[in-house]
Amino acid sequence: MKLRCALLAAALTSGTALAVQPLPTADAAKGRQIATQVCAACHGADGNSTAPVNPKLAAQIPDYLAKQLANFKPAAAGKPAERNNAIMVGFAATLSPDDMRNVAAYYASQRLQPEKARHQDTIELGQKIYRAGIAEKGVAACAGCHGPRGEGVPAQYPALAGQFADYLDAQLKAFQSGARANDQNKMMRMTAAKLTDAEMKAVTDYIAGLR
Repeated sequence: MKLRCALLAAALTSGTALAVQPLPTADAAKGRQIATQVCAACHGADGNSTAPVNPKLAAQIPDYLAKQLANFKPAAAGKPAERNNAIMVGFAATLSPDDMRNVAAYYASQRLQPEKARHQDTIELGQKIYRAGIAEKGVAACAGCHGPRGEGVPAQYPALAGQFADYLDAQLKAFQSGARANDQNKMMRMTAAKLTDAEMKAVTDYIAGLR
């Protein structure tokens, strides 16, 4: 645990981002086999998707990735999955809990090839929302949960920095509509409900450029 904390601290304080270390109980080598055979077509063999509809998984917090995979799998026969996506539900159905941890460990160990902010005219607004929130609307700062550089918090909140802006925007809209509802204590649903489309686009574009 001390080693893992030290590695995370080094990643947050150095100029070069380090890949998040895999869960110690997972087997990244086994995860690589699954990732290259099953996941690579959409997310890339190294987790660097080239299509905004499919999120980048490289360097993501392994606990978070494993949870998302588990959420795509129904907890009991005849019940819907906590997170609904026809493609991912199908893939998750074939994975055991160990498979999920292994795949998460493998992708977490890969180096992210980050995206860039594309709209300079909204950078200031996006930065304000991410770092300070919108007090008059009761919107908390994104950095409070996802970290000042978008690095996330292990086992709680995902890393966001360098992710596709379009993917992040789509997820905010899904939380806003209730189409996605696997957030802790409805935090994302309550936040997204208070944001306009323009505010979502501004903050997600800013996040894409975070390092």
